[in-house]
Amino acid sequence: MQIGAVVGSAFGTIKHPTLNGWKLLVVQFLTTDAKPDGEPVLAVDSLGAGVGDRVLVTSDGATTQKMLGKNTPARWLTVGIVD
Repeated sequence: MQIGAVVGSAFGTIKHPTLNGWKLLVVQFLTTDAKPDGEPVLAVDSLGAGVGDRVLVTSDGATTQKMLGKNTPARWLTVGIVD
């Protein structure tokens, strides 16, 4: 799991069927001193986070597959919003 900042959202007119109905967020991972760490990633939002929120994201395949389906191409999933 990693902490990141939501810097935007994404949408697609054509996407994998397991992503239909899910909000997609652009998340920038952060270092321990809140500086950007690497390139932003696309995460499936399961909590209703928005731009400016800090979120906890996971790349745990079992959790992602349980929520989205076994054949999903998604890697990152929000699992918490940081206060």
